[in-house]
Amino acid sequence: MTKTVVLNNVDHHDVRVVLGHAPAWGDAVNQVLVFPTEFDDAQRDYPILFRKDADGEFQSVALLGLDRDENLFLDEAGWQGRYVPATRQNGPFLIGHHGHAEPMIHIDLDHPRVSRQAGEPLFRTHGGNSPYLDHVIRVLGRIHDGMAVSAPMFAAFAEADLIEPIVLQIQLDDTLQYNLPDFYTIGPARLARLDGPALERLHRSGFLRAAFMVMSSIANVSRIIDLKNRRRAAAENDVRLMAQPA
Repeated sequence: MTKTVVLNNVDHHDVRVVLGHAPAWGDAVNQVLVFPTEFDDAQRDYPILFRKDADGEFQSVALLGLDRDENLFLDEAGWQGRYVPATRQNGPFLIGHHGHAEPMIHIDLDHPRVSRQAGEPLFRTHGGNSPYLDHVIRVLGRIHDGMAVSAPMFAAFAEADLIEPIVLQIQLDDTLQYNLPDFYTIGPARLARLDGPALERLHRSGFLRAAFMVMSSIANVSRIIDLKNRRRAAAENDVRLMAQPA
């Protein structure tokens, strides 16, 4: 059973967290949730797409790969994107109320990153948060605030009729093609035909900028293709080297 408790500097004064990104930490995924509060950073690296969750509600994701469990931004040296999505930075931490009036930072003490011997400390020896814990607090704030504005953002997009389905058809060569269905995006033609009042409503709500960032991020599909082709070329080269006689 997961042991999640409110973080405090008495019981957890010697707790450390092992950093880094690798498949062992669950980073080998081909898409990850992102929130409106991080669109500005995420859209520089990843295509931001929409999908529906089990309840039929829209959520936003960053596309990281084409195959299952494939993160093209992950290699032996770690995460190679300029920005790591918040849900891959929060590690063993989450934020919630759990009987408290204000949201509190919680830690999963059974998380594999949690250690008493190795990793980054959470608290300074003589008191106060460590730089790493301050970073975690900012990351959790991004997630918390992002969750709060996601539903209003999608409601504003729906009211303006901006969301449309998209099937990503990616042709790598004559024999290999990927069709990625069940995604949605901001339709450029739909955004272009909005009249003044509709644009003003989106602007005042703060979601017009988000719509443009989502729409422009689709250009990053070309980066996904480039990374995939590099990965394939490296794999083919490894096969050729292994086939050579010793």
